Amino acid sequence: MPLFRLFLLACLITITVYTGVTIAHHGMSLMPVFLGDIAAMAWQGQFNVDFTCFLALSALWVSWWHQFSPGGLALGVAAFFGGMLFLSIYLLIHTARSGGDVKTLLLGEARAA
Repeated sequence: MPLFRLFLLACLITITVYTGVTIAHHGMSLMPVFLGDIAAMAWQGQFNVDFTCFLALSALWVSWWHQFSPGGLALGVAAFFGGMLFLSIYLLIHTARSGGDVKTLLLGEARAA
């Protein structure tokens, strides 16, 4: 679990720095570029569609983990739009709360019991 937490921390730092540099150079115009690449039907668009599916899977898992409660659905939306920035923080918190128990981390406390 310590190596997994180190990986999550490295992802968080990398994504935070990279996002900051990108915003500084290109502004906050993500959606027109993202959707434009999809509309172009090229490899970058294919990557964006694939990535969107991963975001949806992440959002679904986070919502499911919280048993589709209102808070869980809100966290699911945050997972979808926050990507790895959200998920790395979320998993860092839950790896600490689970005490290193992978079953609890993956299923949630209620389902793991």
